[in-house]
Parts: sequence; structure tokens; C-alpha cells
Amino acid sequence: MPRPSKRRRICTEPSCDSFGPIKEDITSQSKIVMTVDEYETIRLIDLEGISQEECAKRMNVARTTAQSIYNSARVKIAECLVNGRKLLIAGGNYEICDGNAACFRHGRCHFKTEIIKLEEKKENIMRVAVTFDNGQIFQHFGKTEAFKIYDVEDKKIVNSQVVGTNGKGHGALAGFLTENKVDVVICGGIGGGAQDAMKQAGIKLYGGVSGDTDEAVNNLLEDKLVFDANVACSDHHHDHHHEGGCGDHGCGHHE
Repeated sequence: MPRPSKRRRICTEPSCDSFGPIKEDITSQSKIVMTVDEYETIRLIDLEGISQEECAKRMNVARTTAQSIYNSARVKIAECLVNGRKLLIAGGNYEICDGNAACFRHGRCHFKTEIIKLEEKKENIMRVAVTFDNGQIFQHFGKTEAFKIYDVEDKKIVNSQVVGTNGKGHGALAGFLTENKVDVVICGGIGGGAQDAMKQAGIKLYGGVSGDTDEAVNNLLEDKLVFDANVACSDHHHDHHHEGGCGDHGCGHHE
């Protein structure tokens, strides 16, 4: 008796489940059905850009299984594009992640953060946003998928919560922070364009910071935060710090 196949874990169901050509003469017989787990491999591998091995870990299946699901999905997409067939996304042997699973680069599923809404900012509050990755400061600002937001009053943290960026990246993050009335950003590496966007938005920037997010904010409030005024985004941690200003605003101590 064959062993039942393992249910594939997905982070989220598709927001749109049908695609097709504009022509009005498309019949039901020309439809192709892509399962939700096939859709998930496309989202993870082609959109998020992770490897098939990492995709398999996210979906809790063997690498060969993830590869087979992915190949099937790609064939269906090609069939729709080349032959003008309608694509439907439905069905499949899957379960939705409960938000506590181990995910690539996150320690736990980052989609769990998306359901948390940021509280309204009150008067006399300074709002600090820290790039967040499983309790640590995430080191690549443009790829940040979650911030830990701290509301500070009289140099005391009165509220904190983790908020997902909902897939926003690079320049869009500046708008995300502005919309949420953030006054200060603490991060690791950050590119020049993002730094300019922070400056134009009137957001104070402390880059080149690593370690625990809570500790970093406490150090900021005690004027002991170690940061890099000339930080640049790279694929590695910075091993040195420079003296100097941070744009047009004052900063804490330098190392």
C-alpha cells in the first residue's frame, strides 16, 4: 500500500486565482489548473529568488519533490503563454503555515508579521524602526521584510511590535516608514539611494549597527549607540566604523 504524500506547506494562498488572454472565445476546455503548491514554488523560486533546496525547506518537502512541483508549474505557465490558454490556481495537497515554521533567513515565518497592524502614533512619541530578523538587526536594508517598531516617550520605550513590510523593498521602504510616521531608523547596511530617501523624508538614520534590536534602541536612548556614519550596503558585515555626521542630524557616539 503506497504511503500517503506529505502535505506541502505554503505561506499564503494566491490573491488572484485566474489569469488568461483577453480574447472572448476562451472555452472551459482550454483551461489549465495549477495547484496552490505549484504556485508556491513559483512564488518562492522565481519571485523571492531562493534556491530549490531552500524552497523545499520552506514547504517541508524533499528537494526532489520541490523540483518536480516547480517543473510542473513552469510547464503549465509555458502552455498558457504559448497556446493562449486560461490559467486557474486551485486545489493541491497543501496546508497553510501557522506562522511558527522555520523559514529562509527569518528564523520563523515572516508572513506572521503581516497580520499585525501598527498602532496609531500618539503625541510626544518618538517612533524608532529597526530592521528585524529573528531578534537581530537585519543587515540589508533594501531586503528588509520586517521592522521592529518602538514608540518612545521621555526616553522610555512605551510600546514595541514587529510589523511586516508586505514585500516592499528599496525605495518603497522609505514610503512605508513615512506612512507609519517613523522618526528614526536603525539598520545594518544601506545603499546611498535609500539614505537619500531617509534624508528627504526627515528620518534620522543610524546605519552599520548589528546585534540585538532591543539593545540597540536602549543604547540609542542612552546616547551609547555604536554606528557607522558612512555605512554602505554590502553582502558582509562592516568591520570598521568612521567618525563623522549622519546627514543633517545629530547622532550618538562613534566607535
